[in-house]
Amino acid sequence: MLCNAPDLACAERLAQGLISEQLAACVNLLSPVQSIYRWQGQIEQATEIPLLCKTTATAYPAVERYLQQHHPYETPEIIAWPVAAGLPAYLTWVNNETISSQGNTQC
Repeated sequence: MLCNAPDLACAERLAQGLISEQLAACVNLLSPVQSIYRWQGQIEQATEIPLLCKTTATAYPAVERYLQQHHPYETPEIIAWPVAAGLPAYLTWVNNETISSQGNTQC
């Protein structure tokens, strides 16, 4: 899944939290991007840090809640797409490192 943060410090905090809570197996902080978008009727421009979060479909609702609670944006970008294929050992590792494999039903 993908989520943009407003700066490196925020991106690092979000990534650390996702890993600490076992909501993602890995979070890549990508190079800054320049975003141009319309917000509340105005064209805005911002430099953002994309977070590429490796998680599972089972963990997605908890990841979304975590990001909504801890992200400074009113409406953070939180998008996910299904994995069509991948190295089985890597996908097993992602599953083993997230709450989906822990039997945690509270999230």
